[in-house]
Amino acid sequence: MAFLAEQLKRIKPSPTIAVTDKARALKAAGRDVIGLGAGEPDFDTPDNIKQAAIEAIKAGKAAKYTQVDGLAELKEAVARKFKRENGLDYKTSQITVGAGGKQVLYNAFMATLNPGDEVIIPAPYWVSYPDMVLLAGGTPVPVVGTMENGFKIDAAALERAITPKTKWFLLNSPSNPTGAAYSRAELKALTEVLVKHPHVHVMTDDMYEHLVYDNFKFSTPAQIEPSLYDRTLTINGTSKAYCMTGWRIGYAGGPEPLIKAIAMIQSQSTTNPAAVSQWAAVEALNGPQDFIPKHNKIFKERRDLAVSMLNQANGIKCPTPEGAFYVYPSCAGTIGKTASTGKTLKTDEDFVTELLEAEGVAVVHGSAFGLGPAFRISYAVKTSDLEEACRRIQRFCGNLK
Repeated sequence: MAFLAEQLKRIKPSPTIAVTDKARALKAAGRDVIGLGAGEPDFDTPDNIKQAAIEAIKAGKAAKYTQVDGLAELKEAVARKFKRENGLDYKTSQITVGAGGKQVLYNAFMATLNPGDEVIIPAPYWVSYPDMVLLAGGTPVPVVGTMENGFKIDAAALERAITPKTKWFLLNSPSNPTGAAYSRAELKALTEVLVKHPHVHVMTDDMYEHLVYDNFKFSTPAQIEPSLYDRTLTINGTSKAYCMTGWRIGYAGGPEPLIKAIAMIQSQSTTNPAAVSQWAAVEALNGPQDFIPKHNKIFKERRDLAVSMLNQANGIKCPTPEGAFYVYPSCAGTIGKTASTGKTLKTDEDFVTELLEAEGVAVVHGSAFGLGPAFRISYAVKTSDLEEACRRIQRFCGNLK
């Protein structure tokens, strides 16, 4: 329509949300569909967190506006978390709270990017990163980490990507969509490059920090290289590890001028995140953490199940990720083959479309994340559903001609 903004032409709808919506619609129409598209734990929010929200409602704490960028009590809890788990010292004036990590990312880009500014984004990347950069007027610069390199980029690749126009380097570890996580040594190599380029700021999306396996030790850049502290925005949230995706609480620690700018953006858009969600997040960060390793044990079992079964499917190659709750198998071995409908698979999008049609398994095509032919599976679903979905994928691949 003529009255819509030109900048909408620069972006596209989220493919992960589109897949999830399509799976819901097919289920509603009576189809037997297993949705592996949503990055959302199947576990419920822990009871102590739910109870904190109930108590906040009863006490009248949920009925009014809070500070624009977060309750003082929540900012204090976030500051304690950063100190306790990451060795990072932030004052509450250096903390911002938004309606999910996604809002914090978006606000940060809106507050800092000018036309022509570049943002280096390792690929495969979360689908929203490039579009958020584009909406804010910047230019996304993908740098591909191949399967052979564990879907990670190295120091040389980062160095090559940096130009005088680079404003941000955005790092997501463990990664959505691949589950790849950067070791301390790998991060040290990257931070050594960043130290040499003082005009480049660092944005980390640490949302999957607690979801790591096989004794992997999580680190974040400002922790690895203290000289980057003043130009790093460390973003995290309660969505994944605390099973609170619907509560919509993300947070970040960073330089005070940037935090103030983010608050100003938020004051003219959404104002504060829901008060009841903030009180729940206070309990999440301050309360018992013992459920996290229990969940991780189940996630690891599902990861190993998915990797094993997918590697038994014709034309599929699936590496073992270090964290998050995704696997990112290559379907290169299926390209050029013909599905039962008579359609020849030319792209990974063809693969996922035919898989959904033939077997009722909803996954997201890898090209949406910046590297194909591949697809992303979220194994944050019931183990029985995951096993059945992998059987169907094996059958689908076995029936290709």
